[in-house]
Amino acid sequence: MHILVIGAGGMLGAKLLARLGNEGKLGGKSISRVTRYDAVIPPAPPASNYPVETFVGDLSAAGEAEKLIAGRPDVIFHLAAIVSGEAEKDFEKGYRINLDATRILFEVIRKVGGGYKPKIIFTSSIAVFGAPFPDAIGDEFFTTPLTSYGTQKAIDELLLNDYSRRGFFDGVALRMPTVCVRPGKPNLAASGFFSNIIREPLAGKEAVLPVSDTVRHWHVSPRAAIQFLVQAATLDTEKLGNRRTLTLPGLSCTVAEQIEALRRVAGNDVVKLIRRENDETIAKIVSGWPRNFDPQRALSLGFKAEGSFEDIIRVHMEDELAPCK
Repeated sequence: MHILVIGAGGMLGAKLLARLGNEGKLGGKSISRVTRYDAVIPPAPPASNYPVETFVGDLSAAGEAEKLIAGRPDVIFHLAAIVSGEAEKDFEKGYRINLDATRILFEVIRKVGGGYKPKIIFTSSIAVFGAPFPDAIGDEFFTTPLTSYGTQKAIDELLLNDYSRRGFFDGVALRMPTVCVRPGKPNLAASGFFSNIIREPLAGKEAVLPVSDTVRHWHVSPRAAIQFLVQAATLDTEKLGNRRTLTLPGLSCTVAEQIEALRRVAGNDVVKLIRRENDETIAKIVSGWPRNFDPQRALSLGFKAEGSFEDIIRVHMEDELAPCK
């Protein structure tokens, strides 16, 4: 099985590659080859018993998608995107990277023909939803995004659904909760502070909280997010019918509940490293995001998330720091 990971240099891409390298299989089938692709050189690939090739480039540029699809990958994980805050700041770049590049990829696959029909796992976002919201967003709730990022992802979902319906590929779009706690350095995502206020204090560093403690959001750990990707890649898509997008499980909690969970796990001295500094731009973006879901379709297919924010913090400590005692 040949696997292509687009966005291999990102956090999820690197963790997915590590899992694939460790297991050597996907859905019971042995991996014969992996292709990594990103705009920057990804970290060194983990040890594996199959060859790993790396390409660096801009997927929206002429010839890039053709280069990747020439190897006829069987499974394609499309994780690449510019994040919400950057897509809102740079309108043209957001549409070029988050929409145009995806459409180009889909078109290149369609034009191959000859029975080539790869499975595509595309990471969408809960940003496809816009206020006003019910108490918990069900699977029938409509998409009316209030950001350019959410709009780009919503269009991608429709394209994936239509190309799958026409038989050009076998696609699944995953509306990921906000992945928290993200390891590494802060990025330009408007949602980045959800991770920053946990990750930085645990490392003995100050973190800025730009919104009110009452802000509620939908979270999942990186570990669960990788499981979602693997599960989707092995899913019998006949069970999805013509609705190829899944809203995934997560945990709904307020910033205050996040902080209290951190206090219970790590103590008051760690919590004291969180500094409140309101940012109206981020607060406005976050105010239009969904807060809670009732993802029955995904739950019925066996997708699962953490049960408490303490669990999410402990996953971060186990996977990125010294093991919890």
